[in-house]
Amino acid sequence: MQWFLDATTTGHKLALMVVAILLFAAVMGAILFMVDRPKRVPTWVVAAGFLGPTVLLLLIGLVYPALETVRGSFYDRDGSNFVGFDNYVTVFTTDNFQTVLRNTVLWVVLVPLVTTALGLVYAYLVDRTRFESLAKALVFLPMAISMVGAGVIWKFVYEFRPDQPGVNQIGLLNKLLTMVGMEPQQFLLNAPSNTVYLIVVMIWIQAGFAMTVLSAAIKAIPDDIVEAARLDGVSGVQMFRYVTVPSIRPALVVVLTTVAIVTLKVFDVVRTMTGGQFNTSVVANEFYTQSFRQFNFGLGAALAVLLFVLVIPIVAYNVRQLRLSEEIR
Repeated sequence: MQWFLDATTTGHKLALMVVAILLFAAVMGAILFMVDRPKRVPTWVVAAGFLGPTVLLLLIGLVYPALETVRGSFYDRDGSNFVGFDNYVTVFTTDNFQTVLRNTVLWVVLVPLVTTALGLVYAYLVDRTRFESLAKALVFLPMAISMVGAGVIWKFVYEFRPDQPGVNQIGLLNKLLTMVGMEPQQFLLNAPSNTVYLIVVMIWIQAGFAMTVLSAAIKAIPDDIVEAARLDGVSGVQMFRYVTVPSIRPALVVVLTTVAIVTLKVFDVVRTMTGGQFNTSVVANEFYTQSFRQFNFGLGAALAVLLFVLVIPIVAYNVRQLRLSEEIR
């Protein structure tokens, strides 16, 4: 047993990994062999064989950590003393955390709305055009970049150098400003506009997702609906407003809610570009900071629970809308 618990050397860790993989393969093989035996095995055994490992992993990897996080949110920074709702009171009453909550609300409102609007308009404009594939590929490309990679790219875009003789601006935006005779700006230092500049990065990443989903929804609109609208004299903006948008409403809901959930969990962009400094922190970043930088595990757990609670209504609304759309079909 000690060999499994005290893996210190690289060779020991590799051997332990191989043993774990072999044990997993052996257990799964035994389960599949048992449930595949003809007719002599009850149905409940077959169901337990397939669902059992999944349920077990969910309990160990999801349910238990979630319950422990909720429990830890009612204790102090090292988990030794019960403090009740003090951590939640701190989150909602302290100036620093109020700024975090305000920034999070700003992210959740602006990113889904602007991303969906841009994706919808772009998908509609390039639909059935000559260079549709190329135009869509250009917008979708940022989706292939990791959040950290996008943060690094845009950090260089916003980079600032003092406006002094012999000092060249390496940031794209500040270089453009100096070329037209304007003063360079510290985009990531000045609050609250720095939060908006971070939000631009997230919109840039997610616009490709919105465009792809909504473009597929637009192409799925029946031709007879479009032709009937044209016979009634509908075209241009009216076609977009009264035919396209109502026809793709389920897809719009999916895009809005999905982007909202991703935005609520945003961490990489903020951590990479500002580290949460200069009043740019959000709930996910503050959870990391309190838990693994300040080692205030009680407060970090409270922020994690808050993030979970904020996601639940969005997920519930998304599921409800999907069920309604299925019923209509």
